[in-house]
Amino acid sequence: MPHDPTPAGTLAEGATTDATAAEELPVLPTDRRTDCPFDPPAELTALSDEPLRRLRYVDGRTGWLVTGHAAARAVLSDPRFSARYELLHLPTPMPGMDTVTEMMPAPVGDFLGLDAPEHTRFRRLLTGKFTVRRMRQLAERVARFTDECLDAMEQAGPTVDLVEMFARPIPALMICELLGVPYADRDRFQEHVATLFDQAADVTAKAEAFEAVGRFMGELVAAKRAEPTDDLLSDLTTSDLTEEELIGVGGVLLAAGLDTTANMLGLGTFALLSNPDQLSALSADPGLAEQTVEELLRYLSVADPILRSALEDVEVEGRLIKAGETVTVSVQAANRDPRKFPGPDRLDIHRKATGHLAFGHGAHQCLGQQLARVEMAVAFPALLARFPTLRLAVPPHEVPLRDRANIYGVISLPVTWDKE
Repeated sequence: MPHDPTPAGTLAEGATTDATAAEELPVLPTDRRTDCPFDPPAELTALSDEPLRRLRYVDGRTGWLVTGHAAARAVLSDPRFSARYELLHLPTPMPGMDTVTEMMPAPVGDFLGLDAPEHTRFRRLLTGKFTVRRMRQLAERVARFTDECLDAMEQAGPTVDLVEMFARPIPALMICELLGVPYADRDRFQEHVATLFDQAADVTAKAEAFEAVGRFMGELVAAKRAEPTDDLLSDLTTSDLTEEELIGVGGVLLAAGLDTTANMLGLGTFALLSNPDQLSALSADPGLAEQTVEELLRYLSVADPILRSALEDVEVEGRLIKAGETVTVSVQAANRDPRKFPGPDRLDIHRKATGHLAFGHGAHQCLGQQLARVEMAVAFPALLARFPTLRLAVPPHEVPLRDRANIYGVISLPVTWDKE
C-alpha cells in the first residue's frame, strides 16, 4: 500500500538542538507565486546560491538543504544516506497533520522506505519487469488508451477539464493494465484511487480510501495466485514474496505509477500552453516528443523533495553532515541549477535535459520511469494533433494548483478548442 503517514512524533517531542540557534536558520520555502506556477518558490531560489546549507525542521532540529545538482547526486547515490522513513525528520508539516514531525517505519512491501539489503531484494525482483524494451512494447496500448480519452474529450467538448478526461485516466488505465486489474473492476479501483490522491479529501475519506485500496489489492493478489494472467502482479506471485508483501508492492506501484504521471500530464500541458513557441515547435515536429518529455520533467520536477538521513558522518561539498541529521534534497532546485543547465528557468524543448533528477538518482531511482516516459511521449503529441487550437478556458491565474500535496500539479485544467 502507499505509505500511511501515521504520526510518530509531535512538535513537543524530541527536539534536541538549541532552539535559539535553530530559529536563526531558514525553513524550507514552499509558497509559489501564482503568476509563476512552474517556478520553484522565490525564497528557495534565493537559498540556492549555496548548493548545501543548514535548514530548520518543523520539530526544531537542524538538518540540511541540498539545492545543487552535483550535491544532490552525491547524497542520493551514497549508501551512507538512509531512505528509512523512521529515521527522517520532516522539513514542512504534513498537509492536515501539522503536528506530525516523523514517520512510522515502512509498511510491509513498501520498499521505498527501506535500505539495502531489504530494498535490494524487492528491487531485484522488479527491475526486470520495467526494462526500456518492455515499456516500449506497451506504447501501442498507451496509444489506444490515449485515443479513447481524446475521443471522450471530443464528444464532451469543446470545454473540458483536461485532468479529469486526459491526465488522470491515461496513467490509471495503464497501471490497471500493468497490474492486471480486470476491466469490470477498473471503475471501482479508480474511484478509490482518486479519493486517495484528492487534495480536497479530508483525512477520514483518505483513510477509508487507503483501506479500500488495500482490500482491493488483497483480492487482486488472491485472484492472481489462483488464476495467473499476463501481467506484472501475476509474475510476482511466482516469487518468494509473501501475500502481505505482494499487496504492499502493488500499492507502491500504484502510487508511484499513477499520481506522478497524472500530474506531469496536467501540469505539462499547462506549461506548454503557457509557452506558445514551445507548443508550436512540438506540434510542428512530433519527433521532439521524447526530448520534450525530458525537458518538462526537468522544468517541472513535480515530485519534490526527497529526504535522506545520514547513517554516519559524511562530508559533502566540503560540509560535514553528522550521523542522524536529515538532508532535504530539493529536486526542483537541483534541476534549475545553472551549473548543470544553462538558462534553467526557460522551458526549451530543444534542450538536452539528460541528467535531470526528476526520477531521483541512485539505488532508489524510480522503477517506473520508462513507463512514465512512454505515456507522456505518446500522449502530448496525440493531444496537440487532435486539438491543434487547444488553449486554456480560464485565465492562467485561475488554474487551481495542487500545492498542498507531495506531488505538485494542477487540481483541474479547464481547456477549450475550436470545433471544425
